[in-house]
Amino acid sequence: MAKLKLGLIEDDKPVKLTIELPAPVHRDLLAYTAALAEESGQAHEPHKLVAPMLARFMAADRGFAKARKTARLRV
Repeated sequence: MAKLKLGLIEDDKPVKLTIELPAPVHRDLLAYTAALAEESGQAHEPHKLVAPMLARFMAADRGFAKARKTARLRV
């Protein structure tokens, strides 16, 4: 099996969001959760993967990093 991009999931104080996912995205999230459990030996609930996935996506987005660096997107 290929090495997955997500590693250990940190337990941190969450901020609650309510979202709707398209059914295919939800199915893929469930499949990813199963693959991660098989690879790491840790079972997670699918919703626990969303934040690390988003964080990894944003960290890899060069345009977003450049915009943050130039202070256009300070939050």
